[in-house]
Amino acid sequence: MPIPLKRSSAPLCAAALALALAGCGTTSVSPSAFKGEKREVAQAIANLQSDLTSSDQKKICTNDLDAAVLARLSYAAGSNTGPAAGCEQAIKKQLTVIDNLELAVDSVTLKGAGAQQSAQAEVRSIYEGSTRLSTLSLVKEGGKWKISKAELIPVKAKKTSK
Repeated sequence: MPIPLKRSSAPLCAAALALALAGCGTTSVSPSAFKGEKREVAQAIANLQSDLTSSDQKKICTNDLDAAVLARLSYAAGSNTGPAAGCEQAIKKQLTVIDNLELAVDSVTLKGAGAQQSAQAEVRSIYEGSTRLSTLSLVKEGGKWKISKAELIPVKAKKTSK
């Protein structure tokens, strides 16, 4: 039986995406470094990066996030107007904590096949002079790769030279 999501913990879902991806630096997603399905996953991350950088909440919610994340963000925003509007409200709030979003995809791992296909991408960003490592989980929804989860990798951050 699924455990109901408490409204008090729901804002953590919104914050996790922004904190896992927040970065300041000069790295960027390069889908051309990958082939086949892995390239499509990297392209989905590049699209997310572009939409976050341009603060396009509608594209982020419509094109980049899966239905489950959309629902969680809508719930976190306390929206009664539907998942897309609630997601946009939550993303708008989170974008205020991101100065610049630049990512590098280090690796992509594919799992499953068909409707059960998923992927994990290890991504790198620079935040306050330190390399920040994150894992993005993606699922194929409606024929497109979409972000289903973002989490920081618990490793000691390394200072980068400026």
